[in-house]
Amino acid sequence: MDVRDSANPVLERARRWLARVNARHPWNHNEHFHGWILRNLPARRRVAVEVGCGMGVLAGKLAPRFVRVTGIDADEAMAAAASARLACDPAVTICWCGFEEFASAAGHGEADLITMVAVLHHLDLDDTLARIPGLLAPGGRLLVVGLARVSSPADLAVDLISAAVNPVMGLIKHPRPARPARPARPARPARPADGPTASEPAMPVRDPATTLAQITPAARTHLPGATLRRRLFFRYTLRWDKPCAGTNHR
Repeated sequence: MDVRDSANPVLERARRWLARVNARHPWNHNEHFHGWILRNLPARRRVAVEVGCGMGVLAGKLAPRFVRVTGIDADEAMAAAASARLACDPAVTICWCGFEEFASAAGHGEADLITMVAVLHHLDLDDTLARIPGLLAPGGRLLVVGLARVSSPADLAVDLISAAVNPVMGLIKHPRPARPARPARPARPARPADGPTASEPAMPVRDPATTLAQITPAARTHLPGATLRRRLFFRYTLRWDKPCAGTNHR
């Protein structure tokens, strides 16, 4: 059902055209959703945990808003790059470890915020969601920006709209066409703190195996009351608030 896998010649030509436009006007889909996360922070902001912190961009944005921020990443190169980026910020700690390892060692109910951006599909869905309530403090919040496999007409419709709108967003965010770096003189990044450069490690990627139809019941089982929404640009969002002590959640 995913049109990106179709062998139709018309769709193939459209994919090639979109790829050329997107390459000339690139933008970061995950960082686009950082604004959604920052607009949905919990009221109490002592401890934040970013699962899959990557280069540390979001952790750096959370640092001024929380007393303590911990970023974890299972990829050694990503953790090292995030540590280097945020070495001068005493509020941030970066750990090279997997989520299961972190969750087993973390204090019970300490986090006021847990974020996962393009990470949940790298992890075991049920095991990960089952661990979240124990990591969050009462009133704490989970914010997920995730990727799901296309499996329904609704998924396909949003995917097609995203593919069509993607180059428009690229023109808005990156109006000047990107140019390849000259080999004789290494390119100098205009915004070194905002994204990866040629000298930075590649972000680990994986195609999502689970569908939104599978993610939704898992979230309802482990996180009653969680809100999931399809979003443009090949993402969905999940928000869940852990009930405060003494609150009956239905």
